[in-house]
Amino acid sequence: MAHPLSTRWTFLLRQFTRRLWVRASAIGAVGILAAILAAVAERFLPFEIPGSIKADSVDTILNIIASSMLAVTTFSLSAMTSAYGSATSNVTPRATRLLVEDRLTQNVLSTFVGSFLYGIVGIVVLQTGAYGDKGRVILFVVTIGVIVLIVFQLLRWIDHLTKLGRVGETTSRIEEAAAEAIEVRRNNPYLGGSPLSQSDRSRLEDMTPVCAKAIGYIQHIDMHALSDFADSVDGNVYLVVNPGAFVYRNPPIAYLERGDSEHEAQDAPEDTVRHAVTIGSDRSFDQDPRFGLVVLSETAQRALSPAVNDPGTAIDVLGRATRLLSAWAEPAEDREPSFPRVFVPALEADDLFEDAFMTIARDGAQQVEVQLRLQKCLAVLAETGDAAFRAAARRQSMLAHQRAAKALPIEADLQRLRDDTRI
Repeated sequence: MAHPLSTRWTFLLRQFTRRLWVRASAIGAVGILAAILAAVAERFLPFEIPGSIKADSVDTILNIIASSMLAVTTFSLSAMTSAYGSATSNVTPRATRLLVEDRLTQNVLSTFVGSFLYGIVGIVVLQTGAYGDKGRVILFVVTIGVIVLIVFQLLRWIDHLTKLGRVGETTSRIEEAAAEAIEVRRNNPYLGGSPLSQSDRSRLEDMTPVCAKAIGYIQHIDMHALSDFADSVDGNVYLVVNPGAFVYRNPPIAYLERGDSEHEAQDAPEDTVRHAVTIGSDRSFDQDPRFGLVVLSETAQRALSPAVNDPGTAIDVLGRATRLLSAWAEPAEDREPSFPRVFVPALEADDLFEDAFMTIARDGAQQVEVQLRLQKCLAVLAETGDAAFRAAARRQSMLAHQRAAKALPIEADLQRLRDDTRI
């Protein structure tokens, strides 16, 4: 996951390297180079290698590797596609990104592809007679190493396939991604900048507004670039949106306040600010703790739908959301802002609670077991954090109770809910 203080290019590089084809191409290139270098390496060995390997022996092994790895790769891709479909239908489509970016899956598939390419190139070079006696021994040793690597990755893949795409495993991945985003944002509550106060908001009308040139979600904010720009014009940058916000072309995403310095960074300073804000069609987990809570809530929504009817998963999600918000409520170490000229709005507790619990309270209003667990979770959260955090927990509890009062089918369930509600 990208650090909240990372630059735009670091963020884009991380997004690029998370793609399956990038890792598969890299390991495939290593396999090709290994097969080719075995033919070249013998020229630089100053000593004789004991033993002799016949070309037919190595050719047979390479044929087995090439043919078997092609079949295993095809099967693995089919299993991956099935797991993604299962996660989309049983969890939420937003969770499939975490499965696609799973490192173990990418490493295993890349190993299979690289081994296949190694076998094919080794066969081709071997048939040309490019390998001498030393070269065939080197090729044989490398091939044994490739076989060991294949067996190791295959065993890991078999164990991984038993969990890939399952509801419990996928929700665990969502919680892990959300927990990491919450932890880094808790330690950097304003992305390393200064807090945007109400007095700052009251002065925004006198500043230069900066509007987005695209419609989409804010995926990343380059605080380094904004800070450098603010220093260059001896002014301040006031962001009014956080990562995860859906922005349009007209409403401002930031305001510029220039100092008395006559030095200008460039003729169009608004473009510098726009360039520092990455906008995409999808939300990202990296700088957006709310997105993890939203995806968890969507998982519970799917479980509570009439087609699935799985309140147990919704109850499990409530426990995960409670752990995440409890972590958010823990006090963080006070730090001096790394970018004091860049002002960032705080994440509101009401928004976090709404992301985590509102849809569950609405879709599970008719199920007393879900409402009981929801009220217990909110009761725990109402005793932690600051005043705003506790007030947000009480507000969600009240709203959930009102929804349940109109939806629960019998008075006994409603009375039980009232008796167990301690907020």
